[in-house]
Amino acid sequence: MRLAGQILLALLSAAYPLLWYFGRDNGAFYWLAALMCGLWLLRAAMQRRRGQRIVALILAAFFAAVLLLRLPQSMYWYPVWVNLLMLALFGGSLPAKQSLIERLARLQHPDLPPEGVRYTRRVTQIWCVFFILNGAIAALLAWRQLHDWWMIYTGIIAYVLMGLLMGGEWVYRKVVLKL
Repeated sequence: MRLAGQILLALLSAAYPLLWYFGRDNGAFYWLAALMCGLWLLRAAMQRRRGQRIVALILAAFFAAVLLLRLPQSMYWYPVWVNLLMLALFGGSLPAKQSLIERLARLQHPDLPPEGVRYTRRVTQIWCVFFILNGAIAALLAWRQLHDWWMIYTGIIAYVLMGLLMGGEWVYRKVVLKL
């Protein structure tokens, strides 16, 4: 059940811009907002980590407020919230002893050398910049009500950019750093 809920939430979140854009004039507001709220609540209930539980509760609260206040235009702000929360998770780990990327790297390499620690900190910073820029573009498109561009950017371009960043980092790490 837990895995199924996580997979459904991941798929719906990925498809969200397209679902909202094409369903907004066809009654998708209530079912999509309610479904997203329920899935984020389910995720919050299943989280063991406090930070992830808080993120899930914030996103559930966003959809609950959108539903209760009947604000369909607010649905365009979901990608902005996701980017802000990801920025908080990644950026919030920078002052800590281990950055988020370092913790992930240590799952495969528990004895990460000092240069690996510096590298993972830099990658965490790069992801923070990505979340700032990505969220700012999504916010600008939502604010300006450029819904066609919002759908194209948040539903396609942002994922391509994310994939390029992940893939580029992987290639750099394997080919240049030979890690």
